Amino acid sequence: MMREGAPKTIYRKDYKAPDFFIDSVELAFDIFDGRTRVASKLTIQRNGKNHAPLVLDGESLEIVSLVINGRALSADEYRYANGKLTIENVPDQVCFEAEVDIVPEKNTSLEGLYRSRTMYCTQCEAEGYRKITFGLDRPDVLSTYTVSLTADKNTCPVLLSNGNEVSRSSADNNRHTVVWHDPHPKPSYLFAIVAGDLELVSDTFKTISGKTVDLRIWVEAKDIGYCEHAMTSLKASMRWDEERYGLEYDLDLFNIVAVDDFNMGAMENKSLNIFNTSCVLAHPDITTDLGYQRVESVVAHEYFHNFSGNRVTCRDWFQLSLKEGFTVYRDAEFSADMNSRGVKRIEDVAFLRTHQFAEDAGPMAHPVRPDSFIEISNFYTMTVYEKGAEVVRMLNTLLGDEAFYCGASLYFERFDGMAVTCDDFVDAMQEASGKDLSQFRRWYEQAGTPVIAVETKFDEASGNFDISFEQRNPPTPGQDTKPPLHIPVAMSLLVDGKHHDLGEGEKERVVELTEASETISINGLSKQPVLSLLRGFSAPVRLELEQSSDELVALIGFDDDPYVRWDASQRLAFEAIDEGTGMLAPDYVDALRRVLAGPSEAAMKAQLLALPTEASIADRHSQSGLVDVHKIHASKQSVASALGEGLRDELTHIVSKGMAASEPYAPSAAQIGDRALVHTALNLLVASDSNWLNTAREMYFAATNLSDRLCAARLVVHYGDDVHREEVLQHFFDRWQSENLVVNQWFVMQATRPEMSTVAAVNALTEHAAFDWRNPNKVRSLISSFAGANPVAFHSTDGSGYALLGDAVRRLQSENPQIASRMLAPLTRFKRYAHGQEMMRAELSSIAALDNLSQDVFEVVQRSLSDG
Repeated sequence: MMREGAPKTIYRKDYKAPDFFIDSVELAFDIFDGRTRVASKLTIQRNGKNHAPLVLDGESLEIVSLVINGRALSADEYRYANGKLTIENVPDQVCFEAEVDIVPEKNTSLEGLYRSRTMYCTQCEAEGYRKITFGLDRPDVLSTYTVSLTADKNTCPVLLSNGNEVSRSSADNNRHTVVWHDPHPKPSYLFAIVAGDLELVSDTFKTISGKTVDLRIWVEAKDIGYCEHAMTSLKASMRWDEERYGLEYDLDLFNIVAVDDFNMGAMENKSLNIFNTSCVLAHPDITTDLGYQRVESVVAHEYFHNFSGNRVTCRDWFQLSLKEGFTVYRDAEFSADMNSRGVKRIEDVAFLRTHQFAEDAGPMAHPVRPDSFIEISNFYTMTVYEKGAEVVRMLNTLLGDEAFYCGASLYFERFDGMAVTCDDFVDAMQEASGKDLSQFRRWYEQAGTPVIAVETKFDEASGNFDISFEQRNPPTPGQDTKPPLHIPVAMSLLVDGKHHDLGEGEKERVVELTEASETISINGLSKQPVLSLLRGFSAPVRLELEQSSDELVALIGFDDDPYVRWDASQRLAFEAIDEGTGMLAPDYVDALRRVLAGPSEAAMKAQLLALPTEASIADRHSQSGLVDVHKIHASKQSVASALGEGLRDELTHIVSKGMAASEPYAPSAAQIGDRALVHTALNLLVASDSNWLNTAREMYFAATNLSDRLCAARLVVHYGDDVHREEVLQHFFDRWQSENLVVNQWFVMQATRPEMSTVAAVNALTEHAAFDWRNPNKVRSLISSFAGANPVAFHSTDGSGYALLGDAVRRLQSENPQIASRMLAPLTRFKRYAHGQEMMRAELSSIAALDNLSQDVFEVVQRSLSDG
């Protein structure tokens, strides 16, 4: 699908260094209600001997004046069109000055400078800076910034920007000015300001060299009691980065600001991190256990960007995974150290296999380093982030810890203050380790999820065990055939419940696959072993390996790798669900009974007990045929019922013990694991006997924390009768209506109720006083949760679920294109479903026909329809 005037595609191969650099930027903001004037002064120098005109980025700016080297420009001395300001015949050294007017109050895209409740704030990544003032809005132009902010003392008593505060002064008419300077050169996407009425929580951190850093978290007054966990997480991440990577914070001040209206989770602006409230505020009444862990993880992620993203940044946006993949890996390792390493790995793998694998199999499939895009915001994806992190993890696996950290140190030292590429990162790893990584680089080039097919053969007479591997990477848009990858496959062998010695006391070996087909042989075995493969999920691949139920049970019971144990349990559950009879193999139930009675931590028991999500079942089915979401739902429910019945005594004991616990709430790994096990057990008991809904209702009214309260409420709302459902919903809203983050959960539990009638309920909730189309968190909680996490209702046979999502996209695509395009994913994979394909395609075609379709939405729709 193409049409006249379609947006332009940008290609990585066409990268060209900038014609000019900007050494320094001086900005002065004069903020008034309804208008903000931005004065800028740029010190510009030509790059080399080119003769190009000066072309600056700037969108929706009202020009007041333009000055070159002290001389005002007349209107016929420049062109301003299509987001570009062009000035011909400029000298090699230029002092460019501009005054422009913008209206943050009307900026619904939440890119650039905009108003959110009690404050003005910015979001400049990837290309929001150009909506504030003129500049070279690309990541390979690094400048020092001095920023002056002037506003009313009453409405904006707090004025923040990057770096360190230089001065503050009073002005006429009850106004004041604060000046900030950031000595570290940075690209425009890391620029930020905040101006508003905020309260402060402060602390200090003493770095490894003894320097004291002031830490400040700024929030609305009502949220002042919700910052302790974020502050604790920040200090822990600063210490971890010193100890693990030898990286010490480089300024005297670190600010975090919580914003309710925010397109992303958080933003790593140099020394002024801006966070979605959902990723920084935490309290037992408003935050679940998973929410606490997310705050810890996101705070660490944004802090880690200070080096992996800020001090060393991207040459161009095709290199986005250079900073994001590396930093996701870093924050995952931090979270693993702070909590249960095995459970953290399982959670990350489950997310990747369910969501990123689906992205790899859909029309938006792209390499970790994309080759082209129309709108870069569409490539802040699970492939760039999560798969990118897996690529870094494979490097660690292949090189070993010592060489990997030497490579990281070399990377940070060599490229400090520079904008570089993914190849530069791999070069540093290769140089530090001495290992040839030329074939490994294909991970950055190839889209799709590789498949490793494995066959085994045991020769009882010789004691030889042969393992044959065949790798293939299915075709993806634009990539039909692909050469073999360099894939690390961690393996071990179990014999009589113990790990076999693979030589020199080695219990685990990393097999490096580099050919399309290869075989390894292990000798000296007395009997057929059980193969423990892809340990730790050592590569982001699909594994095809036939193993008997006895072998899977042995892995659950005797393997020491958390991922392999969990995967074996999931495979047994998949088999039961695929059979569709609701009958469970006794050895599966017995294996789980032994797990519950065994020494594993509670969090691990919960993971082994939990059934696969419907999304993961659908992904599995899509590999061999079309997906029937209603059949999947019914089959999973029948297995859950049988499992709840088969483990009734054990599950009853877990729930009874959990509800009797009186220990004060703490977001500790041990307590989080205990609650996860109780919640998993109660879910299975409810599936097996609706009388357990009375226990869920009892838990709801007795709960002292949101995790217990939400688990119980969701069960009653999803599976209870009308009277009790309405009772819980009304009580929940009445009690927590002043807490936006909790109200978001109220929307989620209704949007994910697995009934056809949910379509009408969600439509009605869009008119609720607590819902706001302008707030991304609200939209994600209601619309995205419905479309992405409620397949039963979204795939209603009359197509009403598709229409609901289509209407939401049509409403938002001009106001907030980023959110609109991200919501579209459930519609784009229409080819995988047994029913509704034509209705889904028709909805996409209807969106495609809109006048003034945003680039963000156009790209997603165009690729989806072209693939279909």
